[in-house]
Amino acid sequence: MDTVTSRETGRISYREAVLDDVPALVPLVESAYRGDASRAGWTTEADILQGQRTDREGVAGVITAPGSRLLVVERDGEVIACCQLEHRGEAAYFGMFAVRPELQGAGLGKQVLAEAERRVRELWDVREMHMTVISVRAELIAWYERRGYRRTGRMTPFPYGDERFGLPQRDDLEFELLIKPLN
Repeated sequence: MDTVTSRETGRISYREAVLDDVPALVPLVESAYRGDASRAGWTTEADILQGQRTDREGVAGVITAPGSRLLVVERDGEVIACCQLEHRGEAAYFGMFAVRPELQGAGLGKQVLAEAERRVRELWDVREMHMTVISVRAELIAWYERRGYRRTGRMTPFPYGDERFGLPQRDDLEFELLIKPLN
C-alpha cells in the first residue's frame, strides 16, 4: 500500500481493490454521479442521467477482469475515491473515477489522477492514457484538459435502452475519447 500526505486531504493511501471492497465502492461511485447526494460535488450527472451509474456486478467485473485494476483511495481506513485502470496495448484506459462529493474541489481528484498516470506507466509502460467522457459535460472535459488531456472528436454512442448505464434525461448523449500522452 502506498501512502501520500496532502494538505488538502490529510494522509491518504492507495491500494488495488478486492472483491470485499465492492459493497463500499458501489455507493461511492453512485454518490459521485447520481441522485441528490451527488449534487454536493461538481461531478454530478443527476441532470442528464437518472438511475444507476454502476452495480455490484459491474464493479466486481472491473476488479476481476484480466489487465484491469480498480484503485482504491482511503483516508484513515475509509474509502474516499476510486478509479479503474485497464491495460489496452500501448495505452491505458481510465474510468469509474469517483471522489466522495463532499471532498470534491479540494485537489484530491487531481492527486488521484496523477497517481493513476504514474501507476499505468510503471505497471504497463504505456504511452497514453485514454478515457471517455459524456460530451455534454463541458466543465468536466475542461478539468481534464487542464491536466493535459485533449479532445479527439471521436465519439461513441451512449447505450440508450441499457438501464445498467442509467436513464438518460436527454437524447444527445454520447461519449468523447480524451487522450493524454504519458512521457
